[in-house]
Amino acid sequence: MEQKQQNNKPQMNMPKFNMNWIYMLAIIALAVLYFTGGSENSSVQTTTSYSSFKTYVMKGYAKKIVVNKNTNTLLMYVKPEHVRDVFHQGVKQTGKEPTVSVEFGSVDQVEQFINEAREAQKFSGELSYNNQRESEFFNSLIMNVLFFAGIIFVWMFLMRRMGGGGIGGGAGSVFSVGKSKAKMYEKGGDLGITFKDVAGQAGAKQEMQEIVDFLKNPQKYTDLGGKIPKGALLVGPPGTGKTLLAKAVAGEAGVPFFSMSGSDFVEMFVGVGASRVRDLFQQAKSKAPCIIFIDEIDAVGRARSKNPAMGGNDERENTLNALLTEMDGFGTNSGIITLAATNRADMLDSALLRAGRFDRQIHVDLPDLNERKEVFMVHLKPLKLDESVDVDFLARQTPGFSGADIANVCNEAALIAARYNRERVGKQDFLDAVDRIIGGLEKKTKVMTESEKRSIAIHEAGHATISWFTEFANPLVKVSIVPRGQALGAAWYLPEERVLQTKEAMLDEMCSLLGGRAAEELFIGHISTGAMNDLERTTKQAYGMIAYAGMSDKLPNICYYNNNEYSFQKPYSETTAKLMDEEVLKMINEQYERAKQILTEHKEGHAKLAQLLIDREVIFADDVEAIFGKRPWTSRAEELLEAQQRAEAERMAEERAKELEAAANAANIPTEPTTPSEPTEPTN
Repeated sequence: MEQKQQNNKPQMNMPKFNMNWIYMLAIIALAVLYFTGGSENSSVQTTTSYSSFKTYVMKGYAKKIVVNKNTNTLLMYVKPEHVRDVFHQGVKQTGKEPTVSVEFGSVDQVEQFINEAREAQKFSGELSYNNQRESEFFNSLIMNVLFFAGIIFVWMFLMRRMGGGGIGGGAGSVFSVGKSKAKMYEKGGDLGITFKDVAGQAGAKQEMQEIVDFLKNPQKYTDLGGKIPKGALLVGPPGTGKTLLAKAVAGEAGVPFFSMSGSDFVEMFVGVGASRVRDLFQQAKSKAPCIIFIDEIDAVGRARSKNPAMGGNDERENTLNALLTEMDGFGTNSGIITLAATNRADMLDSALLRAGRFDRQIHVDLPDLNERKEVFMVHLKPLKLDESVDVDFLARQTPGFSGADIANVCNEAALIAARYNRERVGKQDFLDAVDRIIGGLEKKTKVMTESEKRSIAIHEAGHATISWFTEFANPLVKVSIVPRGQALGAAWYLPEERVLQTKEAMLDEMCSLLGGRAAEELFIGHISTGAMNDLERTTKQAYGMIAYAGMSDKLPNICYYNNNEYSFQKPYSETTAKLMDEEVLKMINEQYERAKQILTEHKEGHAKLAQLLIDREVIFADDVEAIFGKRPWTSRAEELLEAQQRAEAERMAEERAKELEAAANAANIPTEPTTPSEPTEPTN
């Protein structure tokens, strides 16, 4: 019990003794000695003329006079009671023995004046002589030399400490500036993250699992003559879980884990980045086998400039050279696996990507439909949900969302439910969260005139009508004319996740984008700036189809894509550029005329749809179906949904049959063999 009480005593965080404090005190002492001239007192000294000196003496201000024959100067020490008369300050400000320095012509003249002052009883002090001209010169010289020599010594000492990896000094001291800032975890399992915490990314996890096997059982691979990979590069869009995968590898392998960002190597001091790289690998060698993880490696791994005239000493290139040498240079780093993550792999130096440094590139892509469902299942666990929440529906509502986006959707839905004082998070909360993230916050207080509201309704109804009657357009989810973010109205679709995009599908999407402008021209009689975003997307898509995908009649099967970011000229001639402009204009105008034709054929339904938008502000796909009838084409997403619903119905029927059979066997009742009933066709 006594031992426990002693251990529970509060411990004082006393600063540890460090030689660096002695060095700093020495610098301060040298500076004080230099600027005070080494004198023991800091009394004030002023200079005056010989006539003023005679006046001070005759008034009885002089306490003592010291004459220097070599420099023809004298010092008059002022009596304390007359300090204010001479210096206009008190003794506290001037010091105990303030002096007045005076230049004179001859010593005989001074001695004659002093004798006259004594006879007049104006001076009764001591008159002395000082011939130390040479000694003062040498004292001043030695003081200056010592001061500057001390400064140079301390500076050289500091630079050696910084360049040598920061030996000594605490983590926050100036001496550790060249030391690695990597966070080390003795056991990766201390992070508490394994592959179970990473939803989706089955392909990436499989490749990362091999790295875990290398670390756990390297003998299995080396017995066959193989070598353990030096490193792996995680490439993918932001928020897809690259850093999480690296932590999961460390957690599964249970080995030391060094984690740092690429920007941690960059510092204002020259040579610090390379020093930190060397220190990082030196620490890793002492802990091998281990993992080094460098996040956002493009901060130091960007391709080196091919023009040496641009800039002198590039600190980033020196850091990259040190990293290349440490990963696969003359020395060996056995047992060290380097993981790195970036979303800009095209900007990395080719020497960094070669085999022997990063032996494999693991692509961490945006999650597909099933993977989004798994991610939702992870982030929905801590939430209190009601029965209306359908994970399949949420996964279909979030195409193109990364794992970080899905986590944000779940958190935003919980905040919206709490804002309305709900006890559980419902389906509508998630829909509002998706709308909030995609379109922005609703501006319910924004005032619009009736003509503006009607114009927006006609515009959005044009988009909805075109998308309903084009085969490859994305299925409509809902249309709203409530201002949200920078948009006055918006239409939500359920994009199909196609691996390949056909020309017909891209033209249908372009026609749907132009439906709003076409509706304005047909049914209002004038056009507005509301279609600016639609026109921007249409123009970019048309140029992409012609310049990159080779989908032009006059420029077929040609791609002018250039990955060189430092290229300052187009990879095609001015004649080709003019031809591209003509083809883009032709393609857009054709789809615009097509949109006007579709709207003219269904102008009655479009008018009903616009009026419904004006009355209700928000309409859904069911409302559009009630006006136009069932969509002529079934989308791939709808087919997948129907197939999934049929499979689910069959599975439930089989489970029900097994339960009945098990109950009959338990009661020893003979039963007829049952077959799963044919599931009913699901309704949309």
